[in-house]
Amino acid sequence: MPSTYISNVTLFDGRTVRSKQGVLIDGERIAWVGAHARAPGRARGTTVVEGAGKTLSPGLIDCHVHLAWEGLADFAGEVARMTPALAAVTATVNARKHLSAGVTTVRDLGGPDGACIDVGRAIGEGVIAGPRVLAAGRALTVTGGHGHNVAFAREVDGADAMRKAVREEIRRGATAIKVVATGGVLTPGIGATFTAYTPEELLAAVDEAHKWGRPVAAHAIGAEGILGAVIAGVDSIEHCNHVTPQIAREMKARGTYRSPTLCAIRGIVDNPSEVPAYAVEKGRAVEAASRESHVRAMKAGVLHVCGTDAGTPFNPHGSAPKELAYMVEWGMTPLAAMRAGTANGADLLRLEDVGRVETGKFADLVLYGENPVEDIAVAATPLRVWKGGTVFKG
Repeated sequence: MPSTYISNVTLFDGRTVRSKQGVLIDGERIAWVGAHARAPGRARGTTVVEGAGKTLSPGLIDCHVHLAWEGLADFAGEVARMTPALAAVTATVNARKHLSAGVTTVRDLGGPDGACIDVGRAIGEGVIAGPRVLAAGRALTVTGGHGHNVAFAREVDGADAMRKAVREEIRRGATAIKVVATGGVLTPGIGATFTAYTPEELLAAVDEAHKWGRPVAAHAIGAEGILGAVIAGVDSIEHCNHVTPQIAREMKARGTYRSPTLCAIRGIVDNPSEVPAYAVEKGRAVEAASRESHVRAMKAGVLHVCGTDAGTPFNPHGSAPKELAYMVEWGMTPLAAMRAGTANGADLLRLEDVGRVETGKFADLVLYGENPVEDIAVAATPLRVWKGGTVFKG
């Protein structure tokens, strides 16, 4: 693989912005980062990418996707037709969509029978193209809880059973664990804010997952369920729609990440004529609470990541740039949104080699024609995307 030098570029390194920088890619990793005027001699003779007037960023990280689903309006029908083989094929196609959007790492939070675990393995082994994939296998939900009627979750009750389920998903190859702590918008017959697991059940799942070094995501919409998951020690709250002052303080103190999944809300409420009425009704209630919670969490200093929930109705894969734009629309600065979509995501997922542009890390990079830290809309139009030093777009 030839070396590449990106010259005289504005650099967003995952935390800060610097002008007139140079980045040298050697193989799959970043070999050097610094002022372009002080570029090392080995930058000569490489493939040079002119960076003047452009901005280089780490590859985006989408911390909440469902690769096996397409984002169709007929969500129930899509789930009913799904088989493990179809899930794997669909996930393969959807994975490539993330790369085209500048997303070089995703976390899959629930899919049929471990299909997305296998797709992640195939990507890691170079069999197919796609972003780096952390996959939770099947999510854990209570009997009759959110997701019990679809293939992305397994029903588990009791602390001992939770430990066993975590072990079984890890044995299957899960590199993350998801617990469903409340009801949800897309499951009929259960309120979105319904509190599911007991404190003992959540503590058992989190303790077991952390013993194996796996981060834990909690689907949680209602305040009681969110607080219980935070106190249990989960690493991130997905959706996190009802944030009270107490919850904001606890999340800040414990370093719990918030993944607001605004794309999922908007996909449902913006298409009321095509999404089932029960989901639209719950979605509208969730959106109203979410706007207030978003501001409260930001003001409290709660850490945020980018998570789209891609695969839910009208929420296609590769929508991380749209999620960042929604986060800004709801009050976040473009700089904070870009941090959420890069370095914060890497920290949450415990990935030391991605999320920042630094010497020694993987060359997962995106080149933009302008600066997304000044105008977040720029993130929707990447000029060039590298993953592990290989160009996948541009």
